[in-house]
Amino acid sequence: MKKMLVAIAAVAFVMGAGVYSFAEDMSNMGHDMANEMKGEMKHDMDAKKGEMKGKSDAMKAKTDAMRSSKDAMKDEMKAKKDAMKGDMKATKDSMKGGMKDAMGY
Repeated sequence: MKKMLVAIAAVAFVMGAGVYSFAEDMSNMGHDMANEMKGEMKHDMDAKKGEMKGKSDAMKAKTDAMRSSKDAMKDEMKAKKDAMKGDMKATKDSMKGGMKDAMGY
């Protein structure tokens, strides 16, 4: 009877130690998996941030190109306007000169 109780106690002790070891292994595995998931998520987020920054930089470059095109057109229109003003002034002066000649001044 004593041997049987000792054997049962020994089996219970071994099972208890095994359960504790199994629980500890499972806990460590859970922590490892959580850390791995965090690492993967961080990597994915960093990749997405880089992708978004690339898109943002491309949009900024496109905006800058459009802005410079607008400025070039504005300069071209101003040059045409100034040229037309010069032509009109020349025409006006030539008409004045022609009128003076016709009137005898």
